[in-house]
Amino acid sequence: MAGGVFTAEEVARGRALRRAQVPWVLAGRLAGLGVTAGLGFSGAGAWLVAGVGELFGGSRVAQVLGGVALLVLLGEAVRLPFTARVRVVRRGYGLVTQGWGGWAVDVLRGLLLGLLVVLPVVGGLYALTAWSPQRWWLPAAGAAAVLAVAFSFLFPLLVEPLFNRFTPMPDGPLRSALLHLAERDGVPVRQVLVADASRRTTALNAYVSGLGATRRIVAYDTLLATAEPREVELVVAHELGHVKHRDVLTGTALGAVGAAAVVCLLGLLLSWGPLLSAAGAADAADPRSLPLLAACAALLGAVSGPLQCAVSRRIEARADRHALDLTGDPDRFVAMQRRLAVANVADVDPPRALQLLFGTHPSAARRIAAARAWRPGEAAG
Repeated sequence: MAGGVFTAEEVARGRALRRAQVPWVLAGRLAGLGVTAGLGFSGAGAWLVAGVGELFGGSRVAQVLGGVALLVLLGEAVRLPFTARVRVVRRGYGLVTQGWGGWAVDVLRGLLLGLLVVLPVVGGLYALTAWSPQRWWLPAAGAAAVLAVAFSFLFPLLVEPLFNRFTPMPDGPLRSALLHLAERDGVPVRQVLVADASRRTTALNAYVSGLGATRRIVAYDTLLATAEPREVELVVAHELGHVKHRDVLTGTALGAVGAAAVVCLLGLLLSWGPLLSAAGAADAADPRSLPLLAACAALLGAVSGPLQCAVSRRIEARADRHALDLTGDPDRFVAMQRRLAVANVADVDPPRALQLLFGTHPSAARRIAAARAWRPGEAAG
Protein backbone atom coordinates (compact mmCIF):
# COMPACT_ATOMS: atom_id res chain seq x y z
CA MET A 1 0.00 0.00 0.00
CA ALA A 2 3.00 2.32 0.62
CA GLY A 3 5.26 0.75 -1.96
CA GLY A 4 8.48 2.60 -2.68
CA VAL A 5 8.30 4.75 0.48
CA PHE A 6 9.88 2.37 2.98
CA THR A 7 12.83 0.05 2.49
CA ALA A 8 12.46 -3.65 3.20
CA GLU A 9 14.68 -3.22 6.26
CA GLU A 10 12.48 -0.43 7.67
CA VAL A 11 9.32 -2.49 7.18
CA ALA A 12 10.93 -5.52 8.79
CA ARG A 13 12.20 -3.47 11.74
CA GLY A 14 8.74 -2.09 12.47
CA ARG A 15 7.17 -5.54 12.28
CA ALA A 16 9.85 -6.99 14.54
CA LEU A 17 9.20 -4.35 17.21
CA ARG A 18 5.46 -4.95 17.00
CA ARG A 19 5.94 -8.71 17.37
CA ALA A 20 8.31 -8.21 20.28
CA GLN A 21 6.20 -5.79 22.30
CA VAL A 22 2.54 -6.52 21.52
CA PRO A 23 2.44 -9.88 23.39
CA TRP A 24 3.69 -8.13 26.54
CA VAL A 25 1.28 -5.23 26.11
CA LEU A 26 -1.67 -7.58 25.67
CA ALA A 27 -0.52 -9.83 28.52
CA GLY A 28 -0.30 -6.83 30.84
CA ARG A 29 -3.80 -5.70 29.93
CA LEU A 30 -5.23 -9.19 30.34
CA ALA A 31 -3.43 -9.73 33.64
CA GLY A 32 -4.75 -6.46 35.04
CA LEU A 33 -8.27 -7.18 33.81
CA GLY A 34 -8.10 -10.76 35.09
CA VAL A 35 -7.05 -9.76 38.59
CA THR A 36 -9.66 -7.00 38.74
CA ALA A 37 -12.41 -9.38 37.54
CA GLY A 38 -11.24 -12.15 39.85
CA LEU A 39 -11.44 -9.89 42.89
CA GLY A 40 -14.71 -8.28 41.82
CA PHE A 41 -16.73 -11.35 40.91
CA SER A 42 -15.77 -13.42 43.94
CA GLY A 43 -15.69 -12.95 47.67
CA ALA A 44 -11.94 -12.39 47.61
CA GLY A 45 -12.17 -8.68 46.89
CA ALA A 46 -14.82 -8.15 49.57
CA TRP A 47 -12.60 -9.96 52.08
CA LEU A 48 -9.63 -7.75 51.21
CA VAL A 49 -11.65 -4.54 51.52
CA ALA A 50 -13.02 -5.61 54.90
CA GLY A 51 -9.55 -6.58 56.05
CA VAL A 52 -7.83 -3.35 55.05
CA GLY A 53 -10.68 -1.41 56.63
CA GLU A 54 -10.07 -3.15 59.94
CA LEU A 55 -6.40 -2.12 59.78
CA PHE A 56 -7.49 1.54 59.71
CA GLY A 57 -10.17 1.41 62.39
CA GLY A 58 -12.98 -0.56 60.77
CA SER A 59 -15.20 2.41 59.85
CA ARG A 60 -17.05 2.62 56.56
CA VAL A 61 -14.82 5.46 55.38
CA ALA A 62 -11.73 3.40 56.23
CA GLN A 63 -13.06 0.47 54.22
CA VAL A 64 -13.80 2.66 51.19
CA LEU A 65 -10.55 4.64 51.13
CA GLY A 66 -8.39 1.71 52.20
CA GLY A 67 -10.05 -0.52 49.63
CA VAL A 68 -9.51 2.03 46.85
CA ALA A 69 -5.83 2.41 47.72
CA LEU A 70 -5.38 -1.36 47.88
CA LEU A 71 -7.02 -1.95 44.49
CA VAL A 72 -4.97 0.81 42.82
CA LEU A 73 -1.72 -0.56 44.29
CA LEU A 74 -2.57 -4.15 43.33
CA GLY A 75 -3.41 -3.10 39.78
CA GLU A 76 -0.11 -1.25 39.44
CA ALA A 77 1.83 -4.17 40.88
CA VAL A 78 0.26 -6.62 38.43
CA ARG A 79 0.91 -4.46 35.37
CA LEU A 80 4.37 -3.25 36.35
CA PRO A 81 6.42 -6.29 35.20
CA PHE A 82 4.77 -6.20 31.77
CA THR A 83 5.29 -2.44 31.47
CA ALA A 84 8.94 -2.86 32.39
CA ARG A 85 9.38 -5.60 29.82
CA VAL A 86 7.87 -3.44 27.07
CA ARG A 87 10.30 -0.73 28.10
CA VAL A 88 13.22 -3.15 27.74
CA VAL A 89 12.03 -4.08 24.26
CA ARG A 90 11.66 -0.47 23.18
CA ARG A 91 15.03 0.40 24.65
CA GLY A 92 16.56 -2.29 22.46
CA TYR A 93 15.19 -0.44 19.43
CA GLY A 94 16.62 2.89 20.58
CA LEU A 95 13.27 4.43 21.52
CA VAL A 96 13.98 4.89 25.25
CA THR A 97 16.50 7.41 26.53
CA GLN A 98 15.43 7.63 30.17
CA GLY A 99 17.21 5.62 32.86
CA TRP A 100 15.49 3.20 35.21
CA GLY A 101 15.65 5.69 38.07
CA GLY A 102 13.79 8.34 36.13
CA TRP A 103 11.26 5.76 34.98
CA ALA A 104 10.66 4.65 38.58
CA VAL A 105 10.06 8.28 39.59
CA ASP A 106 7.52 8.64 36.76
CA VAL A 107 5.74 5.46 37.84
CA LEU A 108 5.58 6.66 41.44
CA ARG A 109 4.43 10.11 40.34
CA GLY A 110 1.68 8.59 38.21
CA LEU A 111 0.60 6.30 41.05
CA LEU A 112 0.35 9.17 43.53
CA LEU A 113 -1.54 11.28 41.01
CA GLY A 114 -3.97 8.41 40.41
CA LEU A 115 -4.60 8.06 44.14
CA LEU A 116 -5.14 11.81 44.53
CA VAL A 117 -7.81 11.68 41.82
CA VAL A 118 -9.45 8.34 42.59
CA LEU A 119 -9.67 8.54 46.40
CA PRO A 120 -11.92 11.63 46.60
CA VAL A 121 -13.97 10.58 43.55
CA VAL A 122 -14.75 7.12 44.93
CA GLY A 123 -15.18 8.54 48.43
CA GLY A 124 -17.83 10.91 47.07
CA LEU A 125 -19.43 8.07 45.11
CA TYR A 126 -19.86 5.94 48.22
CA ALA A 127 -21.23 8.94 50.11
CA LEU A 128 -23.97 8.97 47.47
CA THR A 129 -24.56 5.22 47.83
CA ALA A 130 -25.02 5.76 51.59
CA TRP A 131 -27.57 8.46 50.78
CA SER A 132 -29.48 6.08 48.50
CA PRO A 133 -28.32 2.55 47.62
CA GLN A 134 -30.89 2.49 44.78
CA ARG A 135 -30.72 6.02 43.30
CA TRP A 136 -27.07 6.98 43.91
CA TRP A 137 -26.27 6.73 40.21
CA LEU A 138 -28.55 9.63 39.25
CA PRO A 139 -26.48 12.43 40.85
CA ALA A 140 -23.30 10.41 40.28
CA ALA A 141 -23.88 10.39 36.51
CA GLY A 142 -24.17 14.17 36.46
CA ALA A 143 -21.08 14.54 38.62
CA ALA A 144 -19.13 12.19 36.33
CA ALA A 145 -19.99 14.34 33.30
CA VAL A 146 -18.88 17.53 35.09
CA LEU A 147 -15.62 15.89 36.23
CA ALA A 148 -14.86 14.73 32.67
CA VAL A 149 -15.15 18.32 31.40
CA ALA A 150 -13.15 19.73 34.31
CA PHE A 151 -10.38 17.19 33.84
CA SER A 152 -10.07 17.98 30.13
CA PHE A 153 -9.71 21.67 30.98
CA LEU A 154 -7.25 21.19 33.84
CA PHE A 155 -5.15 18.34 32.43
CA PRO A 156 -2.74 20.54 30.42
CA LEU A 157 -2.32 22.92 33.37
CA LEU A 158 -1.93 20.49 36.26
CA VAL A 159 -0.99 17.05 34.91
CA GLU A 160 1.13 17.50 31.78
CA PRO A 161 3.73 19.67 33.59
CA LEU A 162 4.30 16.88 36.11
CA PHE A 163 5.83 14.67 33.41
CA ASN A 164 7.36 17.13 30.94
CA ARG A 165 8.77 20.63 30.90
CA PHE A 166 7.17 22.96 28.37
CA THR A 167 8.82 26.04 26.95
CA PRO A 168 7.49 28.51 24.39
CA MET A 169 8.82 27.90 20.92
CA PRO A 170 11.54 30.55 20.40
CA ASP A 171 11.09 33.36 17.92
CA GLY A 172 12.35 32.52 14.48
CA PRO A 173 11.30 31.50 10.97
CA LEU A 174 9.63 28.26 12.09
CA ARG A 175 7.54 29.89 14.81
CA SER A 176 6.53 32.67 12.43
CA ALA A 177 5.58 30.11 9.77
CA LEU A 178 3.46 28.16 12.25
CA LEU A 179 1.68 31.26 13.50
CA HIS A 180 1.04 32.35 9.90
CA LEU A 181 -0.30 28.87 9.14
CA ALA A 182 -2.72 29.10 12.08
CA GLU A 183 -3.79 32.60 11.06
CA ARG A 184 -4.41 31.47 7.49
CA ASP A 185 -6.46 28.59 8.85
CA GLY A 186 -8.57 30.93 10.97
CA VAL A 187 -7.56 29.17 14.18
CA PRO A 188 -6.65 31.33 17.21
CA VAL A 189 -3.54 29.75 18.71
CA ARG A 190 -2.79 30.88 22.24
CA GLN A 191 0.41 28.91 22.74
CA VAL A 192 2.86 26.85 20.71
CA LEU A 193 5.04 24.94 23.15
CA VAL A 194 8.00 22.58 22.99
CA ALA A 195 8.03 19.51 25.25
CA ASP A 196 11.34 18.07 26.46
CA ALA A 197 10.39 14.57 25.30
CA SER A 198 14.02 13.71 24.53
CA ARG A 199 14.54 13.06 28.25
CA ARG A 200 12.51 9.87 27.79
CA THR A 201 12.34 8.91 24.13
CA THR A 202 13.59 9.40 20.60
CA ALA A 203 10.04 9.15 19.19
CA LEU A 204 8.57 12.08 17.24
CA ASN A 205 5.17 13.55 18.01
CA ALA A 206 3.01 16.63 18.40
CA TYR A 207 -0.50 17.08 19.78
CA VAL A 208 -3.17 19.54 20.78
CA SER A 209 -4.82 19.56 24.20
CA GLY A 210 -6.96 21.69 26.46
CA LEU A 211 -10.01 23.89 26.01
CA GLY A 212 -10.29 27.64 25.64
CA ALA A 213 -7.55 29.37 27.61
CA THR A 214 -5.71 26.09 28.21
CA ARG A 215 -5.61 25.03 24.56
CA ARG A 216 -2.09 24.53 23.29
CA ILE A 217 -0.23 22.94 20.42
CA VAL A 218 2.74 20.97 21.71
CA ALA A 219 5.65 19.70 19.62
CA TYR A 220 8.25 17.25 20.90
CA ASP A 221 11.78 18.62 20.91
CA THR A 222 12.76 15.43 19.09
CA LEU A 223 10.52 16.43 16.20
CA LEU A 224 12.03 19.90 15.97
CA ALA A 225 15.56 18.50 16.09
CA THR A 226 14.92 15.86 13.42
CA ALA A 227 12.29 16.98 10.93
CA GLU A 228 12.62 19.62 8.26
CA PRO A 229 10.70 22.87 8.95
CA ARG A 230 8.16 22.12 6.22
CA GLU A 231 7.48 18.71 7.76
CA VAL A 232 6.96 20.32 11.16
CA GLU A 233 4.44 22.65 9.52
CA LEU A 234 2.53 19.63 8.21
CA VAL A 235 2.44 18.03 11.66
CA VAL A 236 1.13 21.30 13.10
CA ALA A 237 -1.36 21.61 10.24
CA HIS A 238 -2.70 18.21 11.30
CA GLU A 239 -3.05 19.49 14.87
CA LEU A 240 -4.76 22.65 13.63
CA GLY A 241 -7.27 20.33 11.99
CA HIS A 242 -8.19 19.03 15.44
CA VAL A 243 -8.76 22.60 16.63
CA LYS A 244 -10.62 23.63 13.47
CA HIS A 245 -13.02 20.72 13.77
CA ARG A 246 -13.35 21.16 17.56
CA ASP A 247 -12.09 17.63 18.16
CA VAL A 248 -10.98 18.36 21.73
CA LEU A 249 -14.33 19.96 22.56
CA THR A 250 -16.22 17.13 20.85
CA GLY A 251 -14.07 14.54 22.56
CA THR A 252 -14.70 16.19 25.92
CA ALA A 253 -18.45 16.25 25.30
CA LEU A 254 -18.44 12.60 24.23
CA GLY A 255 -16.29 11.76 27.26
CA ALA A 256 -18.78 13.48 29.53
CA VAL A 257 -21.71 11.62 27.98
CA GLY A 258 -19.77 8.36 28.10
CA ALA A 259 -18.84 8.86 31.76
CA ALA A 260 -22.47 9.50 32.66
CA ALA A 261 -23.59 6.44 30.68
CA VAL A 262 -21.00 4.23 32.39
CA VAL A 263 -22.20 5.37 35.81
CA CYS A 264 -25.79 4.54 34.83
CA LEU A 265 -24.73 1.06 33.71
CA LEU A 266 -22.80 0.59 36.94
CA GLY A 267 -25.90 1.59 38.86
CA LEU A 268 -27.85 -1.10 37.02
CA LEU A 269 -25.20 -3.77 37.58
CA LEU A 270 -24.75 -2.97 41.27
CA SER A 271 -28.48 -3.37 41.84
CA TRP A 272 -28.47 -6.97 40.57
CA GLY A 273 -28.81 -9.27 43.56
CA PRO A 274 -27.00 -12.36 42.19
CA LEU A 275 -23.98 -10.26 41.18
CA LEU A 276 -23.80 -8.60 44.59
CA SER A 277 -24.15 -11.97 46.28
CA ALA A 278 -21.31 -13.47 44.24
CA ALA A 279 -19.14 -10.48 45.13
CA GLY A 280 -19.89 -10.85 48.84
CA ALA A 281 -21.65 -7.47 49.18
CA ALA A 282 -25.08 -6.62 50.57
CA ASP A 283 -25.86 -3.68 48.29
CA ALA A 284 -24.22 -0.78 46.45
CA ALA A 285 -23.72 1.08 49.74
CA ASP A 286 -21.66 -1.78 51.18
CA PRO A 287 -17.94 -0.90 50.85
CA ARG A 288 -17.32 -4.55 50.00
CA SER A 289 -18.97 -3.83 46.63
CA LEU A 290 -15.94 -1.72 45.68
CA PRO A 291 -14.05 -4.55 43.87
CA LEU A 292 -17.25 -5.38 41.95
CA LEU A 293 -17.57 -1.73 40.94
CA ALA A 294 -13.95 -1.72 39.74
CA ALA A 295 -14.40 -4.97 37.80
CA CYS A 296 -17.56 -3.79 36.04
CA ALA A 297 -15.93 -0.47 35.13
CA ALA A 298 -12.85 -2.25 33.76
CA LEU A 299 -14.94 -4.61 31.64
CA LEU A 300 -17.05 -1.76 30.27
CA GLY A 301 -13.85 0.07 29.36
CA ALA A 302 -12.42 -2.98 27.60
CA VAL A 303 -15.62 -3.59 25.63
CA SER A 304 -15.89 0.06 24.52
CA GLY A 305 -12.20 0.29 23.55
CA PRO A 306 -12.56 -0.79 19.88
CA LEU A 307 -15.39 1.70 19.32
CA GLN A 308 -13.29 4.50 20.79
CA CYS A 309 -10.40 3.49 18.53
CA ALA A 310 -12.65 3.53 15.46
CA VAL A 311 -13.84 7.05 16.28
CA SER A 312 -10.25 8.15 16.90
CA ARG A 313 -9.04 6.78 13.55
CA ARG A 314 -11.78 8.65 11.73
CA ILE A 315 -10.91 11.90 13.52
CA GLU A 316 -7.20 11.47 12.74
CA ALA A 317 -7.92 10.78 9.07
CA ARG A 318 -9.99 13.98 8.92
CA ALA A 319 -7.12 15.94 10.47
CA ASP A 320 -4.77 14.48 7.84
CA ARG A 321 -7.13 15.69 5.14
CA HIS A 322 -7.19 19.11 6.74
CA ALA A 323 -3.37 19.24 6.73
CA LEU A 324 -3.34 18.41 3.02
CA ASP A 325 -6.03 20.98 2.22
CA LEU A 326 -4.21 23.65 4.22
CA THR A 327 -0.73 23.05 2.86
CA GLY A 328 -1.46 21.57 -0.57
CA ASP A 329 1.73 19.51 -0.29
CA PRO A 330 1.03 15.75 -0.53
CA ASP A 331 4.63 14.92 -1.39
CA ARG A 332 5.94 16.54 1.77
CA PHE A 333 3.11 14.90 3.71
CA VAL A 334 4.31 11.51 2.51
CA ALA A 335 7.87 12.42 3.47
CA MET A 336 6.67 13.48 6.91
CA GLN A 337 4.76 10.22 7.43
CA ARG A 338 7.85 8.29 6.41
CA ARG A 339 9.99 10.20 8.90
CA LEU A 340 7.50 9.66 11.73
CA ALA A 341 7.13 5.94 11.00
CA VAL A 342 10.87 5.29 10.73
CA ALA A 343 11.77 7.33 13.81
CA ASN A 344 9.00 5.70 15.87
CA VAL A 345 9.85 2.23 14.47
CA ALA A 346 6.21 1.80 13.51
CA ASP A 347 4.71 -1.22 11.81
CA VAL A 348 3.59 0.61 8.69
CA ASP A 349 0.83 -1.88 7.84
CA PRO A 350 -0.13 -3.85 11.00
CA PRO A 351 -2.54 -6.82 11.03
CA ARG A 352 -6.14 -5.77 10.55
CA ALA A 353 -7.31 -7.30 13.85
CA LEU A 354 -4.77 -5.34 15.88
CA GLN A 355 -5.63 -2.16 14.04
CA LEU A 356 -9.36 -2.60 14.63
CA LEU A 357 -8.94 -3.42 18.32
CA PHE A 358 -6.19 -1.03 19.36
CA GLY A 359 -5.28 1.37 16.53
CA THR A 360 -6.02 4.99 17.43
CA HIS A 361 -4.53 6.32 14.15
CA PRO A 362 -4.69 5.03 10.59
CA SER A 363 -1.59 3.04 9.71
CA ALA A 364 1.28 4.82 7.98
CA ALA A 365 0.50 2.89 4.80
CA ARG A 366 -3.12 4.08 4.80
CA ARG A 367 -2.15 7.68 5.56
CA ILE A 368 0.32 7.68 2.69
CA ALA A 369 -2.21 6.10 0.34
CA ALA A 370 -4.76 8.78 1.30
CA ALA A 371 -2.20 11.52 0.62
CA ARG A 372 -1.40 10.08 -2.79
CA ALA A 373 -5.12 9.95 -3.63
CA TRP A 374 -5.75 13.50 -2.37
CA ARG A 375 -6.86 16.10 -4.88
CA PRO A 376 -7.39 19.82 -4.09
CA GLY A 377 -11.00 20.80 -3.56
CA GLU A 378 -12.35 17.27 -3.23
CA ALA A 379 -14.56 16.53 -0.24
CA ALA A 380 -13.29 13.98 2.25
CA GLY A 381 -14.80 10.54 1.88
